[in-house]
Amino acid sequence: MLSYPAAIPLSARSLNHLAGLIRRHREQRRSRWRRLDPGRQALLALAHLRNGDTLTRLACGFEIGSTTAWRYVREAVDLLAATADDLNAAMDRIRRLAYAILDGTLIPIDRVANQKPYYSGKHRRHGLNVQVVADPAGRLVWASAALPGSVHDLTAARAHGIIDALNSANVMTFADKAYQGARGSIRTPFKRHRYRPKLPRWQKKVNRAHARIRAIGERANATLKTWKVLTKLRCCPHRATAILQAILVLHHVENPAYAG
Repeated sequence: MLSYPAAIPLSARSLNHLAGLIRRHREQRRSRWRRLDPGRQALLALAHLRNGDTLTRLACGFEIGSTTAWRYVREAVDLLAATADDLNAAMDRIRRLAYAILDGTLIPIDRVANQKPYYSGKHRRHGLNVQVVADPAGRLVWASAALPGSVHDLTAARAHGIIDALNSANVMTFADKAYQGARGSIRTPFKRHRYRPKLPRWQKKVNRAHARIRAIGERANATLKTWKVLTKLRCCPHRATAILQAILVLHHVENPAYAG
């Protein structure tokens, strides 16, 4: 099988950060000799997360077995995920924003045995629901754990405690129509009901202004999906949360504006 060199659109900060975590983990466990040193293992994990390269292709390029590649990537992801901020830590940064933007996104997955909970009627495909918080410039601040794709955005936000946290902190937050009923500091557009007259002109004007602000938050969703492994997850859905947390840590390493 042929192999070729490739580039990863990340800086050396991510490589050094992950290699340091792996090195300390090996020292704590007094690990024996391994096929790859911490730097090469970190490079392997970054190639999988950022470029979306399959473990079989990476195993060929790094001259290791597929099982070894899977084990190395899983170990690196778990080490990164263990250092991810929870919602309480993220709220310390969100409170300092002029306002926040809350949105939900779907991470596509392969079909699984119990596929009904993962089918999103809105997107008409199987996936995982992830709640994303962005700042006024559309930069990714925090992302939640993954829930099955059939879960409604408002239900997911409440399950993660995002609605209560934002309301308790009195942070003005712009969200789409899916979050109507959240109340408090959550601002949603006006919605015309089926048997009611059309929206008046002033409400339409408010909705247009609201849409211009909320559209900026789509940049955070796009930023999250620049990590090609999220283009379509082919692992167990229960591993998705650890992968998301690992990506969030690496994103903050690359963009330290909101690092913990």
